[in-house]
Amino acid sequence: MKRHLTSAGELSRDDAVLILDTAEEMARLADRPVKKLPTLRGRTIVNLFFEDSTRTRISFEAASKRLSADVINFSAKGSSVSKGESLKDTALTLEAMGADAVVIRHGESGAPHRLATSGWIGGSVVNAGDGTHEHPTQALLDAFTMRRRLVGSGAEGRDLSGRRVTVVGDILHSRVARSNVHLLSTLGAQVTLVAPPTLVPVGVESWPCEVSYALDPVLDTSDAVMMLRVQRERMRDAFFPTEREYARRYGLDGERMARMPEHAVVMHPGPMNRGMEITAEVADSPRCTAVEQVTNGVSIRMAVLYLLLGGASPAVATGGAPAPATPANPATPATPATEEND
Repeated sequence: MKRHLTSAGELSRDDAVLILDTAEEMARLADRPVKKLPTLRGRTIVNLFFEDSTRTRISFEAASKRLSADVINFSAKGSSVSKGESLKDTALTLEAMGADAVVIRHGESGAPHRLATSGWIGGSVVNAGDGTHEHPTQALLDAFTMRRRLVGSGAEGRDLSGRRVTVVGDILHSRVARSNVHLLSTLGAQVTLVAPPTLVPVGVESWPCEVSYALDPVLDTSDAVMMLRVQRERMRDAFFPTEREYARRYGLDGERMARMPEHAVVMHPGPMNRGMEITAEVADSPRCTAVEQVTNGVSIRMAVLYLLLGGASPAVATGGAPAPATPANPATPATPATEEND
């Protein structure tokens, strides 16, 4: 693992599988009365969110606390950022406070990369979504969910080779789509993007995926269909005639879901526009993994933080607990990962 996680495209297959395998170990904590490990005790993690978020921010907070880290939640609203403070000065303030890791969500594409390469902070940087660029931990939790559903929960060391994943909707504005294309192709999956021509990015032909402008022809060969929200807040023009027309051509309803293979799953990163890209019938179906993805997000983010700050080797089950971490910095030994008693 590298020091930062700013892009899914920077992960090798071995890195990605290591994170997925570590998340499997972290997920087993959910069945225990005490769901905490002391692995990151004494470390400080800052959630630096310049954009509104519910699932991602709470998921990172839960992951940090389950690893016993100290968590600082920073919101741009009500902070000095609203008074005009720059990203650099905010970063220098966090560095002065001793942040070991900064989880950043920002409206500008490239902000996490800038933070990671600037030298402003000495800790690790995790991209929690930047503009329309990337959202690597979302792609990791999506891959984790697919591997559990399509390969099996005991699939340590396995990737998604040969699986066909269809991503449908607002590709143009979706950082989730970009990260998923990079990560899923690295893990051996075949990705097809489905969208109206107006919502397909320029240069998509260089991405490791196929593109279709119609949903129906690809349904019967899809192992997973990921529906994306139409991001109206990022739109300044009319990208399709009406919402009703969009739902008719690109929405997933019960009839379309019935054409998918029996084993295939429906995914959604949330929040969902019910009745537009997905109907209530599909969203509430056992085949829909939206809630499961939220649960898996905590395990994935625990794994990412564990590997960046605590250990550089896989978490190995010893009586069901992750193995003691190999310190990323030899001068800062990691605490053995055993269950907390308090």
